[in-house]
Amino acid sequence: MSNQLDAPPTARVRAKAARRDALLSEAARLFAGRGFDGVSIEDLGSSVGVSGPAVYRHFPSKQAVLAALLVGVSEGLLAGGRTVVSSSDDDASALVGLVRFHVDFALRDPDVIRVQDRDLAALTPQARESVRDLQRRYVDLWVDVLARLSPTADRAELRLRAQATFGLLNSTPHSARAVTPARTRTLLEEMALAALGRTATKP
Repeated sequence: MSNQLDAPPTARVRAKAARRDALLSEAARLFAGRGFDGVSIEDLGSSVGVSGPAVYRHFPSKQAVLAALLVGVSEGLLAGGRTVVSSSDDDASALVGLVRFHVDFALRDPDVIRVQDRDLAALTPQARESVRDLQRRYVDLWVDVLARLSPTADRAELRLRAQATFGLLNSTPHSARAVTPARTRTLLEEMALAALGRTATKP
C-alpha cells in the first residue's frame, strides 16, 4: 500500500497536469488581452493545440478556468508570503522579503493581475468570496509584520499602506517597458518600502 502511495506520477498524469497548467497560462494571456467574455472555449483549446471540447477534460466550464486561475494565484500569494515570513530572521527582513516576493509576482504575472482587475465579477459568488478571503489574509500577513515593526501605529493606517503598496506594485509593471527589468525591480522595491514607511536599506 505504501509503495502505491509513494509511486511517482505516471506519464499520463504528468501530461494531464502539464496540459492543465498550459490551459491556465493561456487563459491568463487570452483573458488579459480580450476579456473573459471575449474568449471562447474553442479559443482556449486551440491556444494549446486541442479542440474546445477537450478543455472539458480539465475544467467543467470556462468560468471554472477563471476560478482556477484567480483562486490559484491568491492561494499561491498567501502560501508564498507565509513562507517568506516564517523563514525570515526578523520582521525587518520579513518585510523586505514580502516586497521582493510581490515584485516577483507583479513582474512575472501581469496578465493575471489584469484579469483579476477586470474579470473578478465573472466568478461565481462562492469563488469570488474565496478570492477575497485569501486576499484579506494576505493583506493581514503584511499588516501583522508592519504592526510588529511599528507597535504604536494605527492598524487601519498600516492596512492602508499595505493596500496602497499592492496598487503600486500591481499597476506599475504595465507601463514599465521602457525601463530595464533590473532597474524596474529596484525602483519598485524602493517605492514599495517608501510607501510602507521603511527604507530600502537591506537588513
